[in-house]
Amino acid sequence: MRIGISGAHGTGKTTLAEVVCAGLPGHVLEDEPYHLLEEDGYEFGFPPSVDDYRAMLARSVRCLGTSSPDVVFDRTPVDYLAYLAALGRDPAGEVDAEVLRSVFASLDLLVVTVITPETERTLPGAELPGLRSATNDALLDLVHADPLDAWPDVPVVELDGPLAGRAHVVLAAARHHRA
Repeated sequence: MRIGISGAHGTGKTTLAEVVCAGLPGHVLEDEPYHLLEEDGYEFGFPPSVDDYRAMLARSVRCLGTSSPDVVFDRTPVDYLAYLAALGRDPAGEVDAEVLRSVFASLDLLVVTVITPETERTLPGAELPGLRSATNDALLDLVHADPLDAWPDVPVVELDGPLAGRAHVVLAAARHHRA
């Protein structure tokens, strides 16, 4: 099973991805493109620039297109399209829609973590709160509207409930999808 976990920074994606991966025997965790690019020597600005987000988008597309069949992705291309949208860019002009459709077709489940009152109270304060909020909104718009028609057949699980139940919800959705 291939599961992509998306969300703005500071919404618990990485922790969720680790727990979900541990709950799915034989699955591996694909680290987020930011860390993969850093390992390759890419130097990001702070805050990341439009070009930095484009580099992460390209790496995310490549990862989604080449990874194993049993993987949990910590971020998907829609994350970076949302960051670019939050910075005023048109997502349709940032990626080839056909390529995006192809890589998203390989996903069995797209999970979206959102900012909630509980994430605000419980999780560490996120840097760049304005960008985080704008990205959260852009991500939800992109996922639900799918203006690039890139993930029309991918089941989407939006996690806006309690943090403690998120992994259970994702694992239940994964079991349901397998059945």
